[in-house]
Amino acid sequence: MLRHMCKGKIHRATVTQAELDYVGSITIDSKLMKEANILPYEMVQITSLRNATRWKTYALPAPEGSGKICLNGPPAHLFQPGDIVIILSMGMFTEEEASQLVPRVVFVDGENRITGIQEHHLITNGGESP
Repeated sequence: MLRHMCKGKIHRATVTQAELDYVGSITIDSKLMKEANILPYEMVQITSLRNATRWKTYALPAPEGSGKICLNGPPAHLFQPGDIVIILSMGMFTEEEASQLVPRVVFVDGENRITGIQEHHLITNGGESP
């Protein structure tokens, strides 16, 4: 059996653009994509902290250091510049792979510059990380 698991996350990114007339996707600063383990054309889920909207689409790289987070196409109706979002990348893993999975979480400031990166290890001992 394969399990659908979170493998990476960009936490509290700020939407910089919303382009309704683009075909679709989300454009993300390539540095953020790399650090969150997101590949070009990989499916991601975007969640708005403003209205709890969730949208799935594919990721496209923006120039490194641009800070760009742009929702393209239909989600431009749901996400606006200035919105704070969480971008999740997910994958399908075997039981063995899932048991060894260590998702990477990329934390950013209001201009989408990296402020920290954490690996989220499974908590197995009453709340303390191993």
